[in-house]
Amino acid sequence: MSESYEMKRIILLFFSFVLCQGFAQNPTEFQQIVRNEARSASAKMNFGAKASTSKYDLVFQRLQLEVDPSKYFIKGTVTSQFTALVDMRKMTFDMSRSLSVESVMFEGKKLPYTLTADDELIIQLPKKIKKGTTKEIQVSYHGTPSKKEEAFTITTHGDDEVPMLYTLSEPYGAKDWWPCKQDLNDKIDQVEVVITTPSYYKPKKGKKREYIAVSNGLEVSAKNNGKFKTTTYRHNHPIPAYLVAIAVTDYKVYKQMVVHDGGSFPVLNYVFPESEATARKHTGVTVEIMEIFQKYFGTYPFADEKYGHAEFGWNGGMEHTTVSFMGNFSRNLIAHELAHQWFGNKVTCGTWKDIWLNEGFATYLSGMVERELDGEMDFTNWKQGKVSSITINPKGSVYLSDEDLTNVDRIFNSRLTYDKGAMVLHMLRNHLGDNVFFKGVKNYLTADKLTYAYATTEDLKGHLEAVAKQDLTEFFNDWVYGEGFPSYQMTWDQGTGDIEVALSQKASFAGADFFEGKVPVRFVGTNGEIKDITLDHQKQNQAFWVDVDFEVAMVEIDPNFDLISKNNKVTNVTSTVVDVAGIIEDRGIEKERQIRSAILSANPVTGTKTPKP
Repeated sequence: MSESYEMKRIILLFFSFVLCQGFAQNPTEFQQIVRNEARSASAKMNFGAKASTSKYDLVFQRLQLEVDPSKYFIKGTVTSQFTALVDMRKMTFDMSRSLSVESVMFEGKKLPYTLTADDELIIQLPKKIKKGTTKEIQVSYHGTPSKKEEAFTITTHGDDEVPMLYTLSEPYGAKDWWPCKQDLNDKIDQVEVVITTPSYYKPKKGKKREYIAVSNGLEVSAKNNGKFKTTTYRHNHPIPAYLVAIAVTDYKVYKQMVVHDGGSFPVLNYVFPESEATARKHTGVTVEIMEIFQKYFGTYPFADEKYGHAEFGWNGGMEHTTVSFMGNFSRNLIAHELAHQWFGNKVTCGTWKDIWLNEGFATYLSGMVERELDGEMDFTNWKQGKVSSITINPKGSVYLSDEDLTNVDRIFNSRLTYDKGAMVLHMLRNHLGDNVFFKGVKNYLTADKLTYAYATTEDLKGHLEAVAKQDLTEFFNDWVYGEGFPSYQMTWDQGTGDIEVALSQKASFAGADFFEGKVPVRFVGTNGEIKDITLDHQKQNQAFWVDVDFEVAMVEIDPNFDLISKNNKVTNVTSTVVDVAGIIEDRGIEKERQIRSAILSANPVTGTKTPKP
C-alpha cells in the first residue's frame, strides 16, 4: 500500500472522528436548524385537516396589519376571495381565541360568527353559495397573539435594544396572529401583505432608527405618513399559510444580483445595523449557492420576485417563501433555507408523513454545496457524519406512520427526517445515475399537479420511475417506508486470475428486509493501486468475480460512505486460493469450476457467477 494513500486514509479518519465527536457532545448548527423548524410544531398534536375548511379554495388574501415592534399586539383586516368547492352555508377559518373579532363583512353586510374553543372562526353566510362561485369575505380583528407556539414574537437587538417583531408559523402557528386556512391541501393563489408600523424608533441616546417592514414577494410601495409608515408586499405564487411571514425592525438593506438565463433577480438582505459588516462577508456565497441549485434543479422558483434574508432572533432559520428568516449567515444555513425554496415552498409536502420531501432534500442540497465548493473529501466527511447519526439506532423510517404524527420530535427528527432522508436521496442518485436522478427530480418539481402545490412520496417515486423506466418499489420499501440498515460481510481471495468475492449482509434488527442494491467496493494494491467497482447485491452469500491486474493488499466496502451501513467486515481468504492455484493450471480450465466448488465448501457461498461489473 502506498504511503500517499495511507496518509489520505489517516486524514479522512481523523476528520471523521472530529466530526462524530461534534455530533455526540455539542449541539451543532444543524441541530439548531432542526429545533427551530420544529419549535412551533406541538400544535400538530391537536390539529388535523378539517372538513370545515376544505369546502373552499382560497384565490386571494390581503392582510392589512397594524403592528408596533415594541408592543405585543396586532390589529388587522384580512380580505379573502374564495371559490366554493361545494354548496356552502358556512365559512370557517382557523383563528386563535386569543384574538378578538371586530366584524365580519360580506357583500357590504355584517355577518354573525362564532369563535370556538377549537380555534375555529365559524361564519354564518346570509345565503347559500353555490359550488363554483367566487366570493369575498372580510374579517377585522385585534388582540394579543397566543404565546403558546411563539408564532408571533417581539424582542430587541443591539446595544440600544431596538425593538423588533417577527412571525414564525410552521406548521400551525399562523392562526395565532391572523384568520387563515392551515390545512395542507390549499395554497393561497396570491397574497398581499400591507404592514403599518410606527415610522421610526427613538432610543434614549442617539439618532432615531427608521423601521423597515419585510414580507413575502415584491415590495410594491412604502409610504411614510409622518408618525406611521405603510409598506405593501405582493406575492403572486401559491403559498401555504405557514410560509406567510412579517418582520419589522431598523434593518439595513443591501442587495446582490443573480444573473440566470438572460435575466436577473435580486437577493435582498435585511440585517441588523450591528451585523451588517459581518453579514456582507458571509452572504456573498448566496449567489454561488443559487447558481449550483439552478444548475441541478432549474431556475429559482420565484425569480420574477426576489430572494432574501431577514435577520431575526433565533439561532436557526425558517424558509419563508422568497425571504428566509436567519439567525446567522453561515453557509450551511444559507444553503439549507435556500434549498427549501424548491423543496418545501415550490413543491410542499402533502402530509406531515412526507415531511422528508422538504427536509431530506434541503439537507442533501447543503451537502451538495459542500461537494461543489469544498471538494470530495469534505463531502465524504459530510456523508460519514450523516451515516454515523443514522446508524446510532438500529430502527427508524424516513416515512412517518399515523402514530408518529402525535410526536413532534418524531416529525422533525434530525436522524430520520433530515439525515436519513438526505442519504436516501444520495443513494437514489447513485442507484439511478446523475442524468436519470436529476431529470426525474426536475420533472417532479415542474409537474402540473405538483408545481406550486403539494406532493407525496409516491409522486417523487413515480417521476423517478418514469425517467428510469424501472420499478423502484423495492428501493422505497427498503429505504423510505422500511426501517433499519445492513452490515455487510465480505470474503475475498486472489488467485492467478481474477478476485473472487462473496458478499452477505445482516440487518440492523431482526425482521428487517434484505437491502437489495449497489455496494461500492475498493481494491487497494500493494503499490497503492486503486480499483473501484460496484457490486449489485441481490441475495445472501452472492458470489462475484472481479478482474484486478495488481496484487491486492486491502479491500474496503463503501470507502466513501455512499451507503447507510455500519460494522462492515472484510476477510481475506487468499491463502486457500493460492494452495489450489497450481492444481487449476495442471488440470485445465474445464476443471476450474470443480476446484472453486471445493474452495466454496470450506468458505460457504452460494450463487452463480456474476458478470464482471
